Amino acid sequence: MTAGQDDAILWHHRAMSADETRVRPLERFWPYANLPEQPTDEELAALDPDLHEALFGSRPRPFSITVVFPAMDAPDFPRALDLARRSAEFRETGTGVALRYRARFWSSDAAKLRDLFQIVGRSDATEVLIDDRPVPYARELWLPLVWFLIPR
Repeated sequence: MTAGQDDAILWHHRAMSADETRVRPLERFWPYANLPEQPTDEELAALDPDLHEALFGSRPRPFSITVVFPAMDAPDFPRALDLARRSAEFRETGTGVALRYRARFWSSDAAKLRDLFQIVGRSDATEVLIDDRPVPYARELWLPLVWFLIPR
């Protein structure tokens, strides 16, 4: 090094105050997460149905009724969760007060759907979706029509 360069380096160090941090950045990129390029099967299953349809097109599947309900303080709520977990598709979303359970039933599972709805239907926060869409009178009209499919 030449004398001029040494003076510039010394001047630079003298110009820094004691409060300034003397951290030298590492010579590497930021620690980005190492994510796969393709989503996993679990991630695809957890996608919102509308988003899945927008990204990949509609999937052929039979007519379905989905019951979305919050946690409830009822003595038979554990039975409701057991019935929901035995549905065609079950998913838990959210946390805390926003926790929702989502159970999809095919028309061939009308008896299981009725048993679940008799427990969770008491809550006004329970939603009924027809083919993943909220439709008018789903609770009042569609569910009683599905009850006709239950063999006696």
